[in-house]
Amino acid sequence: MSSTERTYDFDTADFNAVYTGGDLLPGAEIKGVPWDIGEAQPDVVAMEREGRFTGEVLDIGCGPGDNAVFLARQGHRVTAVDAASAAVEQARVRARGLDIAFAVADATRLDGYDGRFDSVLDSALFHTLGAEARRRYVAALHRVTRPGARLSMLCFADVPGGMPAPLSVAEKELRAVLSGAGWEIDALSVSVYSGLAGPVKEFFEKTGRRPDLDEKGRTRLPVWKVYADRVDAA
Repeated sequence: MSSTERTYDFDTADFNAVYTGGDLLPGAEIKGVPWDIGEAQPDVVAMEREGRFTGEVLDIGCGPGDNAVFLARQGHRVTAVDAASAAVEQARVRARGLDIAFAVADATRLDGYDGRFDSVLDSALFHTLGAEARRRYVAALHRVTRPGARLSMLCFADVPGGMPAPLSVAEKELRAVLSGAGWEIDALSVSVYSGLAGPVKEFFEKTGRRPDLDEKGRTRLPVWKVYADRVDAA
């Protein structure tokens, strides 16, 4: 890290604030929601076409709801939850007319959902949690899913050009946390997560990052695309 780079304590992130015009991180100047591209993530669209979502679907960390809206429009039964009440409020507005069950919920607990889901989508939630919270989170996912459930995840990858630590996750850690909670990785590859460049321009300048941009001017950040199966106890 160069002497001009800045680091931040991502445990202080305020996700409610960023949805209401405030700062996501003190001093980071992330004003606006960089992951709100106004449509489903391209990889989520691809996952749906591959048949990754069946039965009761949980969109965990749903944010402003575009992934949930997309899945519901494809005919899926979707429950979408987020810890940020402001995000859930916005998601409900975008989902008007669709039968999506929205709720404010702690992803590391997921109380009241035991044995409910057949498929889980995690589009950029795992990496926002601290080390211990990540373990509680994937254990909660195991508890709220049924035998044979599948997890489809996008998680910032610890590879060149990626987000700064601790938001970028090493492959070894990802594999260890998932397997430790009863999830067997079926496929893992590096893919791309699309975001808005404007809200993170100053943040990337301060952290010494220069993300690639696509033809729409969106950031292209490397993520792990993870397909995992729920392992049932013997």
